[in-house]
Amino acid sequence: MLSARSLFQGIVDNDDSFRLFCSIAASGEAQGGWENGRIAALLPTSLRELAPKVSRHGADEDKHGRIFQALMRRRGLTPTEVPVETDYTALLERRGIGLTHDKLRRDEPLTEHDVITYLAHSRVTEQRASEQMVMLVKHFGDHPELGKAVRMISQDEDNHLAYCHEELLRLARAGHGRTIQRMLRECAHAEIAVYRDVSLAVMAHMGRILRWPTAKSVVLAAGIRAVYGYERLGGWRRMVSLRMPERRNALGGPATSAPEFA
Repeated sequence: MLSARSLFQGIVDNDDSFRLFCSIAASGEAQGGWENGRIAALLPTSLRELAPKVSRHGADEDKHGRIFQALMRRRGLTPTEVPVETDYTALLERRGIGLTHDKLRRDEPLTEHDVITYLAHSRVTEQRASEQMVMLVKHFGDHPELGKAVRMISQDEDNHLAYCHEELLRLARAGHGRTIQRMLRECAHAEIAVYRDVSLAVMAHMGRILRWPTAKSVVLAAGIRAVYGYERLGGWRRMVSLRMPERRNALGGPATSAPEFA
């Protein structure tokens, strides 16, 4: 029977597919860490109070990248090149979502509009990250090799999502509500298409590595497209709603250290 657990178990059990999975994850987290670090350094004077939280967000992303690197080292694996068609962050940037790396490399202060762009982008992508980690915790939370890692990352992603809700609501009360809702809708519609494309690309690579039969690959691709269809019809709305989180000031403290895997 084809299930999420059996699918991921097959990827985890094979060194080559596990290496690709961790390399893609580590690369994405490292990019997120760099982006948040630059945003923290470039915040406008009017929003400098966000700096510790943005820095904490970046530190968490860096930590997640180190965790995936450590999981590979534990098996004696080294990172592999990430196929361009699986680079979620870069593909979102190409669609004009979030702040560009070119902007972040400049030593010019960001505007309040830029910060709203960053938070709207983060609210949408952290929704996806939180959901993915909940799924991994469900299936691998007690796994001897992966359990500690997925539980820690899942908790961090939930904190990131709570932080985005809280800060966007604060900015909405300050008069930016319409801009925030427009940005959230634009981000969500772009994200669901990028997520579909990246998922199809990742599954194609995994299929080649694991030599899946054609029928299995076809069924998985159909499932990915079905999820996109649901999200296109209305599932995207979960990514744009804002509500005050139970976890208030979720990024108000220092980042926790990565557990030792090596």
